[in-house]
Amino acid sequence: MKMYKDLSPSLRTIMTPGPVEVDPRVLRAMSFPILGQFDPEFTDLMNETMGMLRQVFQTSNQWAYPVDGTSRSGIEAALTSLIEPGDKVLIPIYGRFGYLLMEIAERCGAEIATLETEWGSVFDPEEVIRAIHREKPKLVAIVHGETSTGRMQPLADIGKVCRELDILLVVDAVATIGGTPVETDAWGLDVVIGGTQKCLSVPSGMSPLTYNSRAEAKILRRKTIEKGLRDPMSQTLSAGTAIRSNYFDLSQLQDYWSPARLNHHTEATSMLYALREGLRIVLEEGLEVRFARHALNEKALMAGIQSMGLQLYGDPKCKLPMVTCIRIPEGIDGEAVRAMLLEQFGIEIASSFGPLKGKIWRIGTMGFSCRKKNVLHLLGALEAVMICFGVPIHAAAGVQAALQVYQEGEVPVE
Repeated sequence: MKMYKDLSPSLRTIMTPGPVEVDPRVLRAMSFPILGQFDPEFTDLMNETMGMLRQVFQTSNQWAYPVDGTSRSGIEAALTSLIEPGDKVLIPIYGRFGYLLMEIAERCGAEIATLETEWGSVFDPEEVIRAIHREKPKLVAIVHGETSTGRMQPLADIGKVCRELDILLVVDAVATIGGTPVETDAWGLDVVIGGTQKCLSVPSGMSPLTYNSRAEAKILRRKTIEKGLRDPMSQTLSAGTAIRSNYFDLSQLQDYWSPARLNHHTEATSMLYALREGLRIVLEEGLEVRFARHALNEKALMAGIQSMGLQLYGDPKCKLPMVTCIRIPEGIDGEAVRAMLLEQFGIEIASSFGPLKGKIWRIGTMGFSCRKKNVLHLLGALEAVMICFGVPIHAAAGVQAALQVYQEGEVPVE
């Protein structure tokens, strides 16, 4: 019989756009005893989690809860529950994850209209608004923070027009929730999907989302109840096309998260502990202070990269605060650089996808990974690796530039 070693993963400094380092308090929460999913103590934790999610999503929506699964599960649950076959869906695409929205919508049987722009930029909201008037969709799906390109799309004007025209607006805020403002109500967003493994500093495995009464009305028109749970005397036919997925059926999930506690699945207990603690930590820090911390570390990182002589990628006017993209110097093997950073310094950064594969590195400053120690460690290591690869840089300039930013900063960094 083969014998296996004790599990002992290496300690890493994770500076990718996700996953990120998990706050030790979250890991501690995951070690607590398991409660039954209908134990009143556990359902109290569910209710507390919903309350904290409302604050983080900046919404008064009744529905704010996690879907069990990675971030993609929340996106798929939202689109599967809202899109009926033949519905027209407009998807503005400015990176990899816009294409993901398109693929999921296609699988729901939607009639797809897309708007595309060059990677490294975002849309002028007026361009999206013109497309909305032209296409007259039932639903618009868009990414708020596109980690593949390090850009962030303004949403407030788009949300206002969608509300005026009675069009549902679904937003992928996986990369932005907990790290930069996501103003669900103020921007007129109908459905917002987040992720745990980025700015919330919780392991991947849940996708918190929120939706308002406009979205709920569409979901309830499609509602069915599992045969094994039905009251035999009740009406079970939906007014619309039944939601095609059982697991990703928001009408059933909200029954599970409501006072009815109608069973849907066995809750991922330890992950709920983790999410609750991650949200508690966010609110303990305070949203505005947290957003300022992310902005300060971003500023220090960018100053360091540019001072050492490397070039940033993408339009700076729409930069995603938590992801900084660097152009890989001509003639340099980007994967070899990443390997040396990992092997020699224990630091992980990311490459990119599609047309940007082999052209940029992506550095995440998210949640618990967004710390002065991490930024300075990375800059020093990157300078050393660049010198090893023969890239002409200004040695020590990057760390000094970042230190200057921190010395001038007005908010706590750690």
